[in-house]
Amino acid sequence: MGGLRLFQRASKSFRDYPLLSKVLVVCAVSGGSLLAYADANSSSGVHALAPPEEVSKKKKVVVIGTGWAGTSFLKKLNNPSYDVQVISPRNYFAFTPLLPSVTCGTVEARSIVEPIRNIVRKKNVDICFWEAECFKIDAENKKVYCRCNQNSNMNGKEEFVVDYDYLVIAMGARPNTFNTPGVMEYCNFLKEVEDAQKIRRTVIDNFEKASLPNLSNEERKRILHFVVVGGGPTGVEFAAELHDFVNEDLVKLYPAAKDFVKITLLEAADHILNMFDKRITDFAEEKFKRDGIDVKLGSMVVKVSDKEISTKVRGNGETASIPYGMAVWSTGIGTHPVIRDFMKQIGQTNRRALATDEWLRVEGCNNVYALGDCATINQRKVMEDISAIFKKADKDDSGTLTVKEFQEVIDDICERYPQVELYLKNKKMRNIVDLLKEAKGDVAKESIELNIEEFKTALSEVDSQMKNLPATAQVASQQGTYLANCFNRMEDAEKNPEGPLRFRGEGRHRFRPFRYKHLGQFAPLGGEQTAAQLPGDWVSIGHSSQWLWYSVYASKQVSWRTRALVVSDWTRRFIFGRDSSRI
Repeated sequence: MGGLRLFQRASKSFRDYPLLSKVLVVCAVSGGSLLAYADANSSSGVHALAPPEEVSKKKKVVVIGTGWAGTSFLKKLNNPSYDVQVISPRNYFAFTPLLPSVTCGTVEARSIVEPIRNIVRKKNVDICFWEAECFKIDAENKKVYCRCNQNSNMNGKEEFVVDYDYLVIAMGARPNTFNTPGVMEYCNFLKEVEDAQKIRRTVIDNFEKASLPNLSNEERKRILHFVVVGGGPTGVEFAAELHDFVNEDLVKLYPAAKDFVKITLLEAADHILNMFDKRITDFAEEKFKRDGIDVKLGSMVVKVSDKEISTKVRGNGETASIPYGMAVWSTGIGTHPVIRDFMKQIGQTNRRALATDEWLRVEGCNNVYALGDCATINQRKVMEDISAIFKKADKDDSGTLTVKEFQEVIDDICERYPQVELYLKNKKMRNIVDLLKEAKGDVAKESIELNIEEFKTALSEVDSQMKNLPATAQVASQQGTYLANCFNRMEDAEKNPEGPLRFRGEGRHRFRPFRYKHLGQFAPLGGEQTAAQLPGDWVSIGHSSQWLWYSVYASKQVSWRTRALVVSDWTRRFIFGRDSSRI
């Protein structure tokens, strides 16, 4: 009788929700049975056979991607009023900052990944995961088109459609090749765990090839020449890891290859690690020079073949051909094709990423959010709202603005326009009074009164401080946490939605705009030395920073399991060295 009631209940749910029934059938066929599907999901907080009246009350949230942004969102979401469906071509989260360590066996690949189902199974939120690739987003009809990521014996195209009430796009980005010929065919990338594993196998293979007896010395030099394109944090860290791997481990196993190994770092700009303090940049370049890593600055790659990389020196146009055995391309990020198509659909052309407002809402769409590397925040300019700001602040309608009137609204202005606070900091001004005095001249504080034109002059340079956020894991993680907190309070927000600048006495926006808080950044340089740039312009370089790097990266792991595995890998490396097997 219990089984019959369960069947009747499921049948009623399927009649009321035909799309749900189709999806369940797809999952049931690929997974073996509907019963197995329902049982698996019940253990992760998903109630596939919930009564229709219960399901209808829940807003459907579709999350695309399981990177830093998407996973951070899922971890912090705790409002049970949502039915969350996660779509990603990979069923795990990867701690990408440690990918360079995976390439050389310092850390094992499995130590930095955590299955998404493990992350969400204990949450009090209905979360369902599908391993699939999103190939189309239809914002007008609120649909997401997906393609199964697995090979199976199903007839026809393995595609399905998912409806949503809210869409969270967090699919990251792909490597940017700048349309350089040969890059896709011959270069390795370092964006995914599979990329790191491929690089590790290639390094070992090249040493094995160079050990064969029938090769000339010139061929050995070519095979053991490792070229890294891109002097950013990823390229620099990989070059340092590879140098340590070769000199601490591989030369012991391949002593005859020692004199043939060479590592070259190509950077198109004038310095490596441009986003770091100049002290770190100078130290890194000097250390690489001492270590024998050839850093070629101002070298742009124009073509890659199977055995040579063609470069052009920026400035004089001098060209050169560099023989190589393995090349790693690490020059920035590009846009996924599905994101490009979506941008055309919503009228966002000539952009490198999806434009959002300060609440991470995609401009031109309703209930669509984008975060992480696939999006960029289109920060509102002060000068666009300067007249409205002046009018709101001038409470007595005198046509002039006093210091007292401006101080009453300055907190709201800094909250809505963070470039104001940044401008004051960079100009080393103590407060807004210094800014107004600069515009008015050397007058007493009590005598400062600005008309609209003088007010515009005072704030004319503020917008010059606006900068796009860097495409880092730190930014993506903070955005995911911020958006989850917004969704946790979304019901209250729908009564008083977030919006433009509002001043005291007239109500304030329910959610504050997203504000990125920079917590510092690291640049491992090899030899147990790391450069750290921390808040407050504090720079630390050396072995002490390396131990700080160990502690921070261990603490930031997504679970205690991965934390223990990573620490044990580091310990194993100290005792036994790196694993040089091809596996």
